Amino acid sequence: MALQWFPGHMNKARREIKEVMPQMDVIIEVLDARIPYSSENPMVAQLRRDKPVIKILNKADLADPVLTEQWMTYLEQEQGVKTLALDTDKASQVHKITDLCHKLVPNKVGQDKQIKAMIMGIPNVGKSTLINTLAKRVVAKTGNEPAVTKAQQRIKLEQGIMLYDTPGMLWPKLENEHYGYRLAAIAAIRDTVVDYEDLGSYVSEYLMKSYPERLMERYKLDVLPEQDWEFMEMAGRKRGCMRAGNQVDLAKFGTLLINELRNGTLGGITLETPSMAEVEKAELEEARQKAEALKQAQEAEKLKRKQGRRH
Repeated sequence: MALQWFPGHMNKARREIKEVMPQMDVIIEVLDARIPYSSENPMVAQLRRDKPVIKILNKADLADPVLTEQWMTYLEQEQGVKTLALDTDKASQVHKITDLCHKLVPNKVGQDKQIKAMIMGIPNVGKSTLINTLAKRVVAKTGNEPAVTKAQQRIKLEQGIMLYDTPGMLWPKLENEHYGYRLAAIAAIRDTVVDYEDLGSYVSEYLMKSYPERLMERYKLDVLPEQDWEFMEMAGRKRGCMRAGNQVDLAKFGTLLINELRNGTLGGITLETPSMAEVEKAELEEARQKAEALKQAQEAEKLKRKQGRRH
């Protein structure tokens, strides 16, 4: 899904974050536990340098617990990265974040000292709810619509931590086509730019391979067909997603499927694995190298033609 959704305030926030990040002691990046790879912002890796990072796998109660453990192990292979898995209702777990901040920056702990922590995350990842829980008061707007937070703010926490909040933002170009689908599946991209038949097809194909029994049980199917569109037809008919002419309304079923994925009706599901991330990273690097080689070849040809005209 070739989605490019980068509102103006996100571009402004990117510039501001680049200016402020060098002053921070620790970075807190909120990921969605269902898509830890696709919800990572590559800008964090580019700008943090050697600063410690706490990667929070949020909404872990909606994700596959086995894969969440695998993702935590995988992410912590990177130098300076620690992980925490938090459920949607995280009030009893939130102290783990401040405890980890103190452990990562021990020289800033004590009277008259303050840890500067920047919290980042893509839209609709639950960052604002997490901030309100940390602050023990409502300081950040929450909502199911992406991009609710539009400006940076500073929040003083009780534990000697100054929290710098940033707008939830994507990056200008989603180079990996899988990003768009996965981000749309968890509502990190506005529904107005989503084709639910297409998205439903993508998610169906993945779930048929990774969670076949779950689909058969939920949609009361005796067998699971080979093709995603066949599954959508069968399940859509079972659930009454029909239109004129006794035809299955695939967009309607796609919407139903995505909503049941988002609200946990299908159970804990994770839409990507560490091994998938490794393959996609390699493919992305290869594509970048090809694009760069093509660019250089075009520039060389352009220069050659220019020199030819001179002679």
